[in-house]
Amino acid sequence: MSITTESELIGMKEISEVVGTTLKLMKEYAKVGISTKELDEYGGNILKSYGAKSAPYETYGFPGYTCISINNEAAHGIPSENKILKEGDLINIDVSAELNGFWSDNGGSFVIGNDTFNHQPLVNASKNILRKAITNIKGGVKIADIGYLIETEAKKSGFKVIKNLSGHGVGRNLHEKPENILNYRVKSNRERFKKNTTVAIETFISTKSTLTVELNDGWTLVGNRGGYVTQHEQTILITDKEPIILTKSNGMWN
Repeated sequence: MSITTESELIGMKEISEVVGTTLKLMKEYAKVGISTKELDEYGGNILKSYGAKSAPYETYGFPGYTCISINNEAAHGIPSENKILKEGDLINIDVSAELNGFWSDNGGSFVIGNDTFNHQPLVNASKNILRKAITNIKGGVKIADIGYLIETEAKKSGFKVIKNLSGHGVGRNLHEKPENILNYRVKSNRERFKKNTTVAIETFISTKSTLTVELNDGWTLVGNRGGYVTQHEQTILITDKEPIILTKSNGMWN
């Protein structure tokens, strides 16, 4: 969305702090032995305590308050009592919500307990590439150039990018224009980031796959060639200098 008034900026800051804090607290709560359903309900209760509504639940009828993806699940994992967190699991939590007519979105991947299966390099790559991408975004920058940066950095780290998942505009709805802030360059895309707009920037970094496919549950996405995928996401306000990270309460880079 385009921020035109102080009240709109305040609204976006408020909901962004809520989803960022919820992600941070859920990450701290995630421990060996608990189910992803318990983790999701914990996050759902935090959102409710702020008066916020879960975006996937409200918008799409998603069967959970947050998306929690484990190991080979790339995105949109459904919280379940049957999914018990184990040592070394790769987990992604994506929290998006609405408050007072404003929407914000953030997410992060991390390892449960000890890094038994050496997922940390993939997690670090995703997190660091997101930071580098965001640092290079300002009004007038081509969206395709940021996609090129993300893919180039992924290759340097020995990884790939997922090409059919993307960042997006956010604000008055969960998904707004620009709808496809991709993790690779589409040369024909001449669209540029606009000053004073809010967008959710996401990295989708992968060990083997370049696309995701949907499972029979109608939600869960997995890589087309297997392997693992990490995602990190921040909602930002674009300026003519470095962006303002609205969801910084998630402590992603602390």
